[in-house]
Amino acid sequence: MTLAPPLGGRRDGRTDGPRRGPGSGARAVLRSPLVRYLAVRLLLVLPTVLLLLTAVFFLMRATGDPVTTAFADRLTPAQLQQKLHAAGYDRPLFTQYLDYLRQVATGDFGRTATDNRAVTEVLRTYGAATLELACWALLVAVAVGVPLGALAARYRDRAPDAVLRLAAVLGYATPVFFVGLLLKLVFAVGLGWLPVAGRASIGTELRLQDLSDPTGLYLLDALRSGDGAAVADVLRHSVLPALALGLLLAGVLLRLVRTHLIATLDAEYVEAARSRGVGGLRLLSRHAARPALVPVVTVLGLQVAGLLGGAVLTETTFEWKGLGYQLAHYLTARDFAAVQGIVALFAVVVAVVNFLVDALAALIDPRVRY
Repeated sequence: MTLAPPLGGRRDGRTDGPRRGPGSGARAVLRSPLVRYLAVRLLLVLPTVLLLLTAVFFLMRATGDPVTTAFADRLTPAQLQQKLHAAGYDRPLFTQYLDYLRQVATGDFGRTATDNRAVTEVLRTYGAATLELACWALLVAVAVGVPLGALAARYRDRAPDAVLRLAAVLGYATPVFFVGLLLKLVFAVGLGWLPVAGRASIGTELRLQDLSDPTGLYLLDALRSGDGAAVADVLRHSVLPALALGLLLAGVLLRLVRTHLIATLDAEYVEAARSRGVGGLRLLSRHAARPALVPVVTVLGLQVAGLLGGAVLTETTFEWKGLGYQLAHYLTARDFAAVQGIVALFAVVVAVVNFLVDALAALIDPRVRY
């Protein structure tokens, strides 16, 4: 009796298929379209940051040097030249630019001219405050914009839709500092419900700064301390700045969610689900929401730059001592090193967040590939 050869093999026991070596799995991963797409996006982070650093460097130098502006009418020409030489502003512009890039590559952003502090220390001290404000604003934007956008799509071309679209346009078009001043006037000055400015009351700030290894994120530090009064105080101070900055992005999200949900609700597979009796909230959440998430996630990433830009005005309006507040101060003083260091950090944050958004969009929608 002749035995049939084993499935996928030969009579002598050897297989016909290609053998997989120990590195074949790694090569297969590297050939994955998703990995190639993310690798290209990651490689684009460096030139994006370099371009922004270059633009800021030359734009700041185009306004003149801060030494001449500050001391031209108080020093003799010889003394002024000595200060220029000490600061390095008498060297060729391209030489200054190359030296600046070398410093940045080693993590050295120089020292501020106004208060002689290391720029890295300024970034560490005030960066946590801006991060906290951005997180609060993003939370407000998503909590307000996404549900209202879904509601507008659910009642499209009816009264709720018209009201929500008008509110979205007003929210996006109104300057953030005007919204901040209006909120302060109504809820802080008029009603007295919330504090006018600051990240926390003076007593709370002192207690949080006395903690061992404070993070600078007041809410996290307050939770670590176990002080319920401090947590409540930090939350009360965060409400108005978060609303002022978050409502700006909420208007964008509302219109975006509405537009893409309407397009998704008209798709054939959603119509098929509707014909099977699926409707209402279940139709929106299980069949229409996920395809509409990709453009929403992408725009969220693009709006990080808007959040950081709006943080400058919001922090100034509410005296929120973050990088935006300090940036306004250093711009007024024409402190080159400080401005360049803060903008460099903003550039890195925007580039990295956009990479993460691209990665998340590719995971949500398999069609997103190079």
